[in-house]
Amino acid sequence: MTELSEILMSVLSTIRVPRPGDRVHKDECAFSFASPESEGGLYVCMNSFLGYGSKYVDRHHSKTGQRAYLHITRTRKTQEDDPNSGSGDPPKKKPTRLAIGIEGGFDVDQEQYEEEIKVVLFPDRQEVTSEDLASMPDVVRERVSLSMAGLQAADSVSHALQVQQWDGEVRQESKHAADLKQLDNGVKIPPSGWRCEVCDLQENIWMNLTDGKVLCGRRYFDGSGGNNHALLHYQQTGYPLAVKLGTITPDGADVYSYDEDDMVLDSKLPEHLSHFGINMMTMEKTERTMTELEIAVNQRVGEWEVIQESGTTLRPLWGPGLTGMKNLGNSCYLNSVMQVLFTIPDFQTKYVSNIDKVFSEAPSDPTQDFKTQVAKLGYGLLSGEYSKPAPEPGDDPSVSTEPRGDQVGIAPRMFKALVGRGHPEFSTNRQQDAQEFLLHFINMVERNCRSGMNPSEAFRFLVEEKIVCQQSKKAKYTQRVDYIVQLPVPMDQATNMEELQEAERHRDEAESSGAPPPAVTRAQIPFAACLAALSEPETLTDFWSSAVQAKTTATKTTRFASFPDHLVIQIKKFTFGLDWVPKKLDVSIDVPDTLDLSALRAMGQQPGEELLPEVAPPPLMTPDVEVKAPVLDDSTVSQLCEMGFPLEACRKAVYYTGNTGIDAAMNWVMGHMDDPDFSAPLVLPGSSSAPGTTPTESLPEEHLATIVSMGFSRDQATRALRATNNVLERAVDWIFSHLDDLESMDVSEGGRSEGGSEASREPPPGPRVRDGPGKYELFAFISHMGTSTMCGHYVCHIKKDQQWVIFNDQKVCASEKPPKDLGYLYFYRRVVE
Repeated sequence: MTELSEILMSVLSTIRVPRPGDRVHKDECAFSFASPESEGGLYVCMNSFLGYGSKYVDRHHSKTGQRAYLHITRTRKTQEDDPNSGSGDPPKKKPTRLAIGIEGGFDVDQEQYEEEIKVVLFPDRQEVTSEDLASMPDVVRERVSLSMAGLQAADSVSHALQVQQWDGEVRQESKHAADLKQLDNGVKIPPSGWRCEVCDLQENIWMNLTDGKVLCGRRYFDGSGGNNHALLHYQQTGYPLAVKLGTITPDGADVYSYDEDDMVLDSKLPEHLSHFGINMMTMEKTERTMTELEIAVNQRVGEWEVIQESGTTLRPLWGPGLTGMKNLGNSCYLNSVMQVLFTIPDFQTKYVSNIDKVFSEAPSDPTQDFKTQVAKLGYGLLSGEYSKPAPEPGDDPSVSTEPRGDQVGIAPRMFKALVGRGHPEFSTNRQQDAQEFLLHFINMVERNCRSGMNPSEAFRFLVEEKIVCQQSKKAKYTQRVDYIVQLPVPMDQATNMEELQEAERHRDEAESSGAPPPAVTRAQIPFAACLAALSEPETLTDFWSSAVQAKTTATKTTRFASFPDHLVIQIKKFTFGLDWVPKKLDVSIDVPDTLDLSALRAMGQQPGEELLPEVAPPPLMTPDVEVKAPVLDDSTVSQLCEMGFPLEACRKAVYYTGNTGIDAAMNWVMGHMDDPDFSAPLVLPGSSSAPGTTPTESLPEEHLATIVSMGFSRDQATRALRATNNVLERAVDWIFSHLDDLESMDVSEGGRSEGGSEASREPPPGPRVRDGPGKYELFAFISHMGTSTMCGHYVCHIKKDQQWVIFNDQKVCASEKPPKDLGYLYFYRRVVE
């Protein structure tokens, strides 16, 4: 046997063949963003299937003794290499589908590579090719060849994630399609020239597939579209399916089900159209489909152009702290948040300054370790190693060319998979709300920093709420922890009200005449008005006063009990319109570069001020006086749940409004959505814990063990399961949203937020907060383009060395006109006098 054969024979037991279910990391290093395309390629351990760049593979070999690695290198095909490409750069196709990373959708990565693989034996890095294996003993050749082939054939973890890519237009077969009743009323529809039978509109025309009525579609959020006549017809007749006439082609058409409230498939569409004289095979498309309209809305000129600064040629920037991030398919919300967080010293110190220590202490599978993956991301953003121009296909590296804006950048696949795992939204490839992701990430930092430095303390502050009973003039003080200031947008305070009314008038005229709608006019709201709306007293009309032992009116004032080192302000642009449809307020706000919030500091109990007695409100009256816990109206609870509100919040709404009906309960929900314990379990009088809970003995032992393994005590795990009817997923969410209460369990079980009732014991010690002057300067903001948080695009602007920089996924450029008035999340740091 040759020397290589002998080495392979000695390590054969450490060479495995991947089985179904094995996680194969062959696209990305566990400790860096090295990939098979990087210099030096990627080394995949043939035992654990973890990938390592050339910088970290020796460390893995030294730590584990593993000797056999599959070395994968990929080189980009040049234009000449690719037989399918023509000369020059292929033009970028416009998206034709509301989807990510699939044909016709928004591009993710369409580059072509040639791959070379071989086995490398450490520590001497001896190479074994497939040709070398041919002359080796059968047992060696068979095992090594099977492992190589298995690793090549296995889906990488990142590819498996891309298979889950979001397709915004996957439509289901309508339940009405198979047995749709069509009236024999003699109606025949011409192949063109359609008009609404009610208002004569000629665009956005739909035909009802039951009776052949030709009517206009819905009015869109900006006033364009139709006049809702097709919808009104369904409401009068109940005929469920309609087809958009201008979209009919031999391949299909847009079909909408009013009953199912969604775009649907109709497998019998040719037959249904033929009933009214329409030959689908001869029809041509004359109008944009609903998908094309939505793509156009998501790329709305105005906000989209301004926020991306796409009207000017921006100067690309390179170097440490100027690293772009690849969009993994709707991951711009994550990219923007993480770019900002790693400009904050606390996060740099925690995860990047001691990165060697973090990596040396990493567990055997670093891809699943939060601290390791956050450190890897932070180092990738700050080091400058990946901040260099992205090569184009066919580029000759020896020829000097003008650098473009796109960077090699980093693709945070491993990080995204880890922070999103198990979360119903962040584990998907749908667009998400940047503010919700920021809070989710802070939550994960809190979990993983239960001992040692906690960088999320940079944002943590205390809010003091003072409630004054207007009848007795006695007060009640409570404090809660928060990380973000949510600033309301008082639309009635717009300074250009006349201009807005004029634009509304033009829009109405355009509607009635059939002309295209005018350009959108943006409401201009003073920042001072938003701040005043936050600080002005709120009137509570249904407050139970322990002083007068009855419901009365009270005022609630909110103030800062501490000022954090870094202040995050969210502009509450996203709201609900009519019919509970989410919509975005199109506003411009003169957000200042410097901010002084000193006047909003809480003063605490004033001299001579009396406090409300600590007495809980009486239980609700119920038909059966023997029942200690009140009976809640299940139908009202169900109605609220159907609107998408959390179950416990719905139960509270019904309880606190005394079973007085859906309207009262709905008003309670809208008034308490921002409460920190909004979705915490309702604790009813006469019960020691949440309804439906069971004694400790009947708690599932495996659920308790799972939560204890996360670092919590058995008592804390027990309380979480009791509060959530023993549902493990809900218990885990609950425990992380009640960390402050749980940390004080040793002092007082039940803590500070049990159902909002005042206890007679001493309050538990508060969380650690930093405090200082309330003077701040703006250093970053995140902007959103699009009509809702679930679509569109996020970018961030960060001030670096007195220069504003725009981070637009892989593009990092000097900002010419930072659109500070159109931001969604604003980040301020304390000004040190």
